[in-house]
Amino acid sequence: MSRIGKRPIAIPAGVDIKVSEGVVSVKGGKGELETRMPNLVSFTHEDGEFTVVRDNDSRDARASQGLARTLISNMVKGVSEGFTRKLMIEGVGYRAENRGDQYLLLNLGYSHPILYRLADGLSATIDARENSITIAGIDRQQVGQAAADIRSFRPPEPYKGKGVRYSDEVVRRKEGKTGAK
Repeated sequence: MSRIGKRPIAIPAGVDIKVSEGVVSVKGGKGELETRMPNLVSFTHEDGEFTVVRDNDSRDARASQGLARTLISNMVKGVSEGFTRKLMIEGVGYRAENRGDQYLLLNLGYSHPILYRLADGLSATIDARENSITIAGIDRQQVGQAAADIRSFRPPEPYKGKGVRYSDEVVRRKEGKTGAK
């Protein structure tokens, strides 16, 4: 029995869930999300709780139950609270700035600045004192992908720690050649 899949999803006030032909749409205060669900699961909705039920006990049905439950739970949290991901920029001269609503201008030690376009529905806040970028949105996958794309432009290096890293990421530092003497 899937431990994740059998847990009911608590639906907060102001969130509405509709299921039609394998597509689940969730509407809340921050927006609306919808996604197609696997064919091996069905749904029950009663007393402010939403439950994912698998149709049989096959391996694919068990996996689909956990996947569907997690996707719906993330959609409910996204439309009610939203998701954020914080990135830290380390390095002399490394900085970021907003260019309009959808663009970030990143100076990361290359000979040219990088102009990154955020996906629709995402926003970025830049704190110049902390040298950090906070990406916010209602779709967890989009927020994580945007953060991963920005980090990939200059991942943190192990000797000086320069680069773009997640705020909760620990960069293992190396000593270098002169430290061996």
